[in-house]
Amino acid sequence: MGEIILQENIDKLLVKLKQENKKTVLTNGCFDILHVGHVKYLEKSKSFGDILIVLMNSDVSVKLIKGEGRPINSEVDRAYILCALSCVDYVILFDEKSPSKLLAKIKPDVYTKGADYTMDTLPEAPVIKEYGGHVEFIKFEEGKSTTGLINKIKA
Repeated sequence: MGEIILQENIDKLLVKLKQENKKTVLTNGCFDILHVGHVKYLEKSKSFGDILIVLMNSDVSVKLIKGEGRPINSEVDRAYILCALSCVDYVILFDEKSPSKLLAKIKPDVYTKGADYTMDTLPEAPVIKEYGGHVEFIKFEEGKSTTGLINKIKA
């Protein structure tokens, strides 16, 4: 089972991972209502390294991005569910709209993002280029989205 890491403990985690010589992969997202698209995305992310760290938008952050009425599930519930997935090693919550600050601190070997982005449109690209990281863009599962699920429930 994965572990939730508080931001104040990131330095300890980074020392541990460096000592173990682990290749780190990092991704981020809201993961509000977990669905098969999320799981396949996270499994694919993990395939690029030894350790998968998920930066998860806090409730405050989700509300900033998605608006009122979101998230559906609390940050505690979402983090616990992510940690239950065998492919997820660590979950770290953040309050900002963008994970750039944490990305610059963690400096993963690989950063994964949905294939709806390119290096030209990726907001985190300057941070990744600055520390020399690598990005893998992952194709989404067709027809699988939290918004789609919410709309289906409302119908």
